[in-house]
Amino acid sequence: MDQTETRLRALMLAGLAGDAAAHRALLAELGRLLRRYYARRLGFGTPEAEDLVQETLIAVHTRRATYDPQQPFTAWAYAIARYKMIDHLRRMKVRPSSPLEEASELFNDGGAEDLVVKRDLDRVLEQVSARTGALIRDVKVEGLSTREAAEKHGLSETAVKVAVHRGLKALTARFGGAREN
Repeated sequence: MDQTETRLRALMLAGLAGDAAAHRALLAELGRLLRRYYARRLGFGTPEAEDLVQETLIAVHTRRATYDPQQPFTAWAYAIARYKMIDHLRRMKVRPSSPLEEASELFNDGGAEDLVVKRDLDRVLEQVSARTGALIRDVKVEGLSTREAAEKHGLSETAVKVAVHRGLKALTARFGGAREN
């Protein structure tokens, strides 16, 4: 976990536990990060950027009970900020010229979006056995060869190939990977 995630998550958890000073510190630090994020998108000194900061901080405050302490805080906060930006752009009928998905611009260490992707991948791989999930991760995500994965897990290359194939087939069936032409 990066330093920003660790610090903000600790403040959020303390705030949820009733520590008003920690909650104020969270909102202050998050406000600084949001100002930079929105200023880069809308231009420094624009009143819209400050409005979005305030809207986002209000949303974080009012929706704090929806935060799942088992999940990364920065991913949760980033999602709120991103949706506030999208809502603003829709209201203004503006088409963004750069991707809104760049979480690195919101949090210093840039790990929020990676954490969301990791969490989603973990949830998907929970649908197959732990061994099959580990093999899929090693071969398809980490880029290990079947030989390397076989050595790592003490299996034959054929067993790795079969497990990965069957696991991907099961996930495709589960999540509807087939596309119509």
